[in-house]
Amino acid sequence: MSQVCYQWIEVDGLSIFYREAGRDHCQAVLLLHGFPSSSRMFEPLLRTLGDEFRLIAPDYPGFGHSDAPGPDTFAYTFDCLAEIMNRFVEALGLESYAIYMQDYGGPVGFRLALAHPERVESLIIQNAVAHVSGLGPLWETRRAFWANREKHQAAVEQNLMSLEAAKERHVGASPNPAFYDPDLWTDEYAFLSRPGQREIQSDLFHDYQTNVASYPRWQAWLRIHQPLTLVVWGRYDPSFLPSEADAYRADVPHAEVHLLDAGHFALDEKASEVCVILKDFLNRSRRAVPPEGS
Repeated sequence: MSQVCYQWIEVDGLSIFYREAGRDHCQAVLLLHGFPSSSRMFEPLLRTLGDEFRLIAPDYPGFGHSDAPGPDTFAYTFDCLAEIMNRFVEALGLESYAIYMQDYGGPVGFRLALAHPERVESLIIQNAVAHVSGLGPLWETRRAFWANREKHQAAVEQNLMSLEAAKERHVGASPNPAFYDPDLWTDEYAFLSRPGQREIQSDLFHDYQTNVASYPRWQAWLRIHQPLTLVVWGRYDPSFLPSEADAYRADVPHAEVHLLDAGHFALDEKASEVCVILKDFLNRSRRAVPPEGS
């Protein structure tokens, strides 16, 4: 088990919390978490793989242990989160890294990749969408919220921020619900119940529509740059469809795809399996020559 360090760094006047394992000279992996989780979701990777890689997992503003200024003083948009994360990696002196993207980590990670493709050694995509076809039925309520925020505010809070939604996010359609620790969703719901969180998360999710509008740009970037890509997908995800895992192959034909018997947060149930897959991929990608045209 690797030693994990828990640290804060100031970025643009905000205190950004991050977890880190490994040594400075090792290959860097930037771990970008989803909604409404935090860097805590990556503890299994940090503790298992920190002996070979430098793993860095930050909390976005408004999440985990990072500062959470009110929406009146900070714009909760994915552009802003990505800019803070860009300055975060620069503050740490990271010149190149693999990006592990889960859920909200996709929109943040793709923005980082498009802004600085020269830094990206490889992509690890875990239940993060870049194609409209990957959005499941739960997104009908969410699209209605984008069209009329005031009318659908209560519905989207139930859809995203309720205790029931938190449980469904983790368990999904899994045939093994007994494998899931209830602390996963009760802790998540406790986070969403903190003062100011409803406003923060509502603002940020209203901005999620900018990600859907950006999917064609992300797909074009993938087709042009052909990054070394690993897709690890929990098939029981209630929000993002399993077909999305294979959709990445249309953009990156050499992408390595693993469909796991797990949910939206694959590390809940398949942490050991993900660690093995990720370690193998990172070791091979470190030695690989990028495809022609990248």
